[in-house]
Amino acid sequence: MPIDAILWRRLDTPGHDACRLEQNDARWVLEGTAVFLENSVPARLAYCILGDSAWRTTQGQVHGWLGGHGVDLRITRTSGGVWMLNGAAVPGLEACVDLDLSFTPSTNLLQLRRAALKEGQATDLPVAWLDVASATLRVLPQRYERRSNASYWYEAPSVDYRGLLEVGSSGFILRYPRLWEAES
Repeated sequence: MPIDAILWRRLDTPGHDACRLEQNDARWVLEGTAVFLENSVPARLAYCILGDSAWRTTQGQVHGWLGGHGVDLRITRTSGGVWMLNGAAVPGLEACVDLDLSFTPSTNLLQLRRAALKEGQATDLPVAWLDVASATLRVLPQRYERRSNASYWYEAPSVDYRGLLEVGSSGFILRYPRLWEAES
């Protein structure tokens, strides 16, 4: 059953991302397509992330192209916490519960829903971060602090990013300073 959908516009380069959140039985499905320029190269990436009833990532898929290179990546998180990329285990991600796709603001929704922070609370949420260009998964340290009903202070020091995220009632990011903004 569809819950919500959103269309974002990239602010740092030409591009858009359309995404939909739905609930199927006891799991969450986040699916979308991003079309943008990555280092002056056109990209079209379709994605689908599956989460369990507690918003924990169970699998993800990214398919499309980045310039002249095809992209077909399958990510799975086993019940034992092992992350797999195209069938191969990726060590060092055992503490990560969430998958973050580097090219879209959509996956922040799953992290925020799972953390369920109250106003004034903060938490560190390291994620398995997918870099599509290099087809790698690595840990991305992140910190969220809920500042109001509709805003979170966000920091990802290893990629030198910090900003006040504005969030809608469904959990989608409406404004990701300097990177993404929801279309009206």
